[in-house]
Amino acid sequence: MELARITSKGQITIPVRIRKKLNLKEGDKVIFIEEGDKIIFANSSMIALKEFQEGMKGEAEKQGLYSENDVNKLVREVRKDLWEKKYENND
Repeated sequence: MELARITSKGQITIPVRIRKKLNLKEGDKVIFIEEGDKIIFANSSMIALKEFQEGMKGEAEKQGLYSENDVNKLVREVRKDLWEKKYENND
């Protein structure tokens, strides 16, 4: 358990161990999540990433992407299509 004191401006210093655990650096944003009588303090970037990952769950399979090779093949196809569209009238 870590302890921090609140300043007259409502600020606290996040203990080093907590900053390291949450991978927080100067300028990072944090989020406070209320759960009943508790407040959870977290790195907002990590929360956003986890929510994005959860939202995308199963989407690769819906597109027929089951391996890294499938993804690489799709990227090559998309790049080829974009290249052809961009330069098809520039003979």
